[in-house]
Formats: sequence, structure tokens, C-alpha cells
Amino acid sequence: MADTALHPGDYGAPPIGRVRWTICLMLFLATSINYVDRQVIAILKPTLEQSIGLTEVQYGYIVDAFQIAYGIGLLAAGRLMDRIGTRIGYMLVMAFWSLSAMGHALASTAFEFGIARFCLGLGESGNFPAALKTVAEWFPQSERSLATGIFNSGANVGAVLAPLIVPWITLRYGWHAAFLATGVFSAIWIVWWYARFRQPKEHPKLGDAELQHIYKDAAVEMGPQVPWGRLWGQRQTWAFGLAKFFTDPIWYFYLFWLPSYFSAKFHLNLSHIGLPLIIIYNVSAVGSIAGGWLPAPFRKLGFTQQRARLSAMLVCAILVVPIFIASSVNSVWIAIALISVAAGAHQGWSANLFTTPSDMFPRSAVGSVVGIGNMIGSIGSAIFAFYAGHVLQLTHSYASLFTIAASAYLVGLMILYFLSSGLRSAEIAA
Repeated sequence: MADTALHPGDYGAPPIGRVRWTICLMLFLATSINYVDRQVIAILKPTLEQSIGLTEVQYGYIVDAFQIAYGIGLLAAGRLMDRIGTRIGYMLVMAFWSLSAMGHALASTAFEFGIARFCLGLGESGNFPAALKTVAEWFPQSERSLATGIFNSGANVGAVLAPLIVPWITLRYGWHAAFLATGVFSAIWIVWWYARFRQPKEHPKLGDAELQHIYKDAAVEMGPQVPWGRLWGQRQTWAFGLAKFFTDPIWYFYLFWLPSYFSAKFHLNLSHIGLPLIIIYNVSAVGSIAGGWLPAPFRKLGFTQQRARLSAMLVCAILVVPIFIASSVNSVWIAIALISVAAGAHQGWSANLFTTPSDMFPRSAVGSVVGIGNMIGSIGSAIFAFYAGHVLQLTHSYASLFTIAASAYLVGLMILYFLSSGLRSAEIAA
């Protein structure tokens, strides 16, 4: 009977409130800034090839520097969020990554870009552990995949803003200025977060009904503090991490090599590269939100929460498969359509995959599990970036890269399902 008071559609029930969705908006904007900073170098790659003689192999090494640092940072970032909390922790990591992004303007060689990229990877590693821990703190389990899908769609908005902003700044003020421009957005967000973010119990604008709604699963989810080393022995940790290992590299391939792909195959220059990327990442934003929503209709069919999540991920994995022909098509619009669907499906997959740690672990361990899993994903991304740089330098063909992308999600889903026994909760002794 008590639960009926939490639903605004019931007779006489008070409205739940929407403060938690304002928090989700803040996460969305932080992720947008994160991806603008991350994608600047990808858009400028053809420009840097001309201005500093950057090669495919060198570019692969620069991407590797980011991925290696990202993986190292994730080991600490998740634990940092669990230890000091997201209010201070999120501000610290954003300040560090923003300064690192602006530091690219000082680079003039591939080695110097590698150093700047390494620092950027260390800073940006904190975004997703912080955001996912915030979702676990501010949303009940039933809303988390949608909240994750919404904030994760910020990655696509950032990827859309970058091709709008970076070419315009570069053509007028030079590529150095393009790396400096995003620092303003970071400074505004940091002030806003510090002023407005609190834990649910401490938030001055959060009503009792919404607080009860947020914490309705808390009794079974909070759990004890879990030693970090113990998480490495859990099958569920490795299930999440290996699913990231196989699928994270594909997203980074899109992010860091699509401008080069369109330039090499369809001869699109800096003035024309924006439209394909804008279309792809707008579709990706829709895919992120739709993927987060997708478990809901499966739940209405009577599926359990775990089975609904896995079914949504299967749909997304199947939608990626046609991308294997992207290297052989001769129409830029067919290529855009194939990559748009695949990128949107990736984001739908990601919205659900990011939610699985909070499905399988107590809230006190979510940040650490996300950090471990993302670190494993970064290892896969570094290996793939090394491979991509060398194969493109030798063959100038994207065929094997798109073939790997087409199959990675089905492989990742099988590993996730069997290792986690269908997303079963981890059994962690106190």
C-alpha cells in the first residue's frame, strides 16, 4: 500500500518531482563537453597531416596514448568517486581534462601531441565512473537505463558540436585556437555543479515523494563497502569488462577515424566533413535514448529486468552487423546510413551495458566496477588503435576494421551472458 503513494498517476497521489532529471541534464552536459574535447584531434587529423606531417602510424600511437592513460586513470577514477564522492570528484576530473585539452595547442610534434593526449585520457577517465555513480545514487533501478541513455547521448551531442565548432574556428583562427575554445564551457559547468549538486538526502529542492522514489530499492542495493581487490575475483566484473573490451574499440574507431575515412574514401575536406558527422552523431543520440528505453517494452511482455536488458542489447548487436559492407560502398549517403545505424545501435548497447554494474553490484561498488570495466575496455581500444594505424598505413583499406566492428557486439553479448549467468547479482561476502 505504501508504494502507491509514489506514483503520480494514482488517485490522490502527490507528484514525484523532477529534480533527479535536472541532475541527469548536468551529466548530459558534462558528457557533451567531454566528447567535444575528445574529438577535436580527429577532425583536425587531415589538417595535422599537412601541417606537421602526421602519419597514420603516428596517429595510431597518439590514440594509444589516450587509451592507455584512460585505462590507467579508470583504475583510480572509480575508486576516487567511491571515496570522495561525486560532487568534488567530478569537478576535479573535469578541470584536469579541460586543461589537458587546451594543452594540445602547445604541441607541434607527434610526440608532444602524444603527451597532451595522455594527460587528456587521465582526466577524461573520470567522467563515466562519476556519471554512472551519480545515476545509481539519484535513480531507482527501473529508471537507470533511461537516465544513462540520456546522459550518454551527450557523447553524441558533443560529437555533433565538434564538427560544427572546430572547422569554423580552424579556418578563421588556426588549429591551435580550436583546442583552446572548449575551456569556457568547462569552467561554466564546474561552477554550476558546485553550486547546485548535492546528494539526494541533502538536496534542498527534493521533495519527500521523489526521495522515497529514488530510495525505494536502497535497502537491497546499498550493501557494505566492498574491498577493491575482491571485485577482481567476481565473474560479473569480468563479464562487464570483457563486453567493454570487445565493443569500446568500435566506438573509438568511429570517433577517431571517421573524419579520416570520409576524407580518404569520398574526398571530403574540412569544409564538408561536418555534415556526415552531424548526421551520424544525431542518429547516435537518438539511439542512446531509444536503447535506454528499449528494456521497457520487454518488461511489459513479462520479461525480468535482466532478461529485458539482455534482449535490448541483442537488438542493438544485430543492428550493427550490416556495417561490414561500409568499406565497399561507393555512395557517401549509403555509407552515412550504415554508420549512423551502427553508431546509434552502439549507443543503445552502451546505455544498457553501463547499467549492468548497478544491476549486479551494490551501490557502494558501482563506481569501482565501472572503473575496472572501462579500464579493460581501454586496453581493447588501445590494441585496436594500434592495429588500425598499422593496417591503414600498409593497406589504405578499412575493410577489416568494419568487419571487426560488425561482429564485436554479438561476441561481447555472449561473453556478458555466460560469465554473469544472465546478469545475476554478485555474491560478495561482507
